[in-house]
Amino acid sequence: MIGKILGADFLKIKRKGFWLLTFLGPFGVVALQMVNYGIRKDYLLKQSNDDWGYYLVNVSAFTPLALVLGIAILTSFISSVENETNAWKQLLALPVSKMSVYLSKFTVLAILLLISSVLLMVLTLVYGIFLDLGEEIPFIDLLKYSFYPYFAALPILALQLWLATVSQNQGIPITAGILGTIFTYSAHYLPDWMIWKWPTLRNEWNEPFFNVLLGIGVGILLYIAGMIDFTRRDVK
Repeated sequence: MIGKILGADFLKIKRKGFWLLTFLGPFGVVALQMVNYGIRKDYLLKQSNDDWGYYLVNVSAFTPLALVLGIAILTSFISSVENETNAWKQLLALPVSKMSVYLSKFTVLAILLLISSVLLMVLTLVYGIFLDLGEEIPFIDLLKYSFYPYFAALPILALQLWLATVSQNQGIPITAGILGTIFTYSAHYLPDWMIWKWPTLRNEWNEPFFNVLLGIGVGILLYIAGMIDFTRRDVK
């Protein structure tokens, strides 16, 4: 049953701009470095003996911002698809559980963001090779900088989907998403327990994997809380 609901949700987002946004996020992050290195490549290559490492750090500086803002937009859009056509009641009138519907929405968004992370890795690698940063490509670091923020941002995805599905006015989750992006931009000043800091992979122990573990654990908890709340509400 969940497979059919997923298929229906993917059909609904077709031609709605979801796939374009999925591509624009990682492309925008790498495009900023295209401009950066295009203007002052010689200067940047003198900043470190590890050209690949310095390049990955520059790319990863913008990844959390694009991720948090992208989550806010995608979660609002996926809820708006149902709100615009008043399809919530029709959908839930079918012999499917509310939990399956909520799981499908979350899964679709998680897949789109995962695809964005894959694209980020590929585009980062391709442009790094184009810059001729060296033959020894740090694939492990490339994977970390591409996918760690994704897993660390799962609580933000769960929270934004929760807000989007229970809010009649999509201005509320969008506002929350913008504030979250500002928090992420100011992550240096945030305490380690705030979820908007986790995609930056910063913490007092200087251990990025700790953010990944927190992201997965708290993300599951927030998803369950949102799903329970969604199933108890009357759909208008």
